[in-house]
Amino acid sequence: MKIVSKNDIGGTVVNDTDVYTIQDNVFGNNLTLSSTFLRANQKTTGHSHEGQEEVYMFISGEGEMQVDDNRFKVAKDDIILIEDGEFHRVYNTGHLGLYFICVFDGGRNH
Repeated sequence: MKIVSKNDIGGTVVNDTDVYTIQDNVFGNNLTLSSTFLRANQKTTGHSHEGQEEVYMFISGEGEMQVDDNRFKVAKDDIILIEDGEFHRVYNTGHLGLYFICVFDGGRNH
C-alpha cells in the first residue's frame, strides 16, 4: 500500500519546462500516477495511445480539454475518463496554473 497527497504525489520529475512540470509515481506492477502543473496560457502537446486508458482528475485551476474532436471546459473536481486510443490535450486558458493528476496502466508512452 502507498499513500500520497493529491497536492504532492511523490515520485520522479520526468519533465520540467516553461510549459509544464510533470511528475510520475509508479505503483505496483502496472499503474502510474502522474501529476501535471500546466503553466498559465499553455497547452499540453496532446497525444493518444493504443491499449492504454487514462483517468484525469483536475485538482486546481481551470481550462479546457480536448478529447478527439470535442473541446470542453474543465475545472477543479472534474474527472475525465479517456478511452483506449482517444486523442487528448489540456489547455490552460487562465492566468494561474492548472494542476491535474492522471492515472494510467502501463509505462509512460507519451
